[in-house]
Amino acid sequence: MSMNPKLSVMMPVYNERATIREIIRRVMDLPVEKELIIVDDFSTDGTREILKGYIQGKDDSSHIKILFHARNRGKGAAIRTALKKVRGTFTIIQDADLEYDPKDYLLLLQPILKGEADVVYGSRFMGGNRNFLSLHWWANKILTTIANVLYGSHLSDMETCYKLFKTDVLKSISFDANRFDFEPEITVKLLRKGVKIFEVPINYKGRKSTEGKKITWRDGFSALRPLIKYRFSSP
Repeated sequence: MSMNPKLSVMMPVYNERATIREIIRRVMDLPVEKELIIVDDFSTDGTREILKGYIQGKDDSSHIKILFHARNRGKGAAIRTALKKVRGTFTIIQDADLEYDPKDYLLLLQPILKGEADVVYGSRFMGGNRNFLSLHWWANKILTTIANVLYGSHLSDMETCYKLFKTDVLKSISFDANRFDFEPEITVKLLRKGVKIFEVPINYKGRKSTEGKKITWRDGFSALRPLIKYRFSSP
């Protein structure tokens, strides 16, 4: 297998004016053959105008596709929109903030390139920098533990953004979630299909709600629904 794989990076974006230019730069600076597919989920803070600058050639738009939702639909919906444009052999999800470090793509790719897995999750609980707020730490731990009990898995971080897939595996999974419940839905559907999920440690620098963090306790309750729903439904 080529050691310079074609990687598709799907980036759902909502109101990230302060970080969008920097995260695009970090992704595009990586020494990996790639494409970046950005879906703006109807931002209202000026992010859309920044992204339109890339389309109009004000910034380097090489290998970048930018799509716009006509209304706010959520992270899961943005991922479905991006997935329609994916061409790479492998696909990863990248949030538009700076909590995750794109340099970790190289770590995530290794188990797939070695034939050890079809899907790799970047675990924040195994990594060196685990800058979690206490509430988010406990919510992630509880949800991941419930998933492990219900589906017989041994994951440490189901809710991580960094999920790297063989693209054909990702496209074989139908998912309906529109918002942050995408994370548990895609995970349990992979597990039900017998797909091996490998985890590698990554760095993580969590931010507070005052800094733009959007996930709340309500999203934690929403994540419970797919965990229970798909455990007791037919494949």
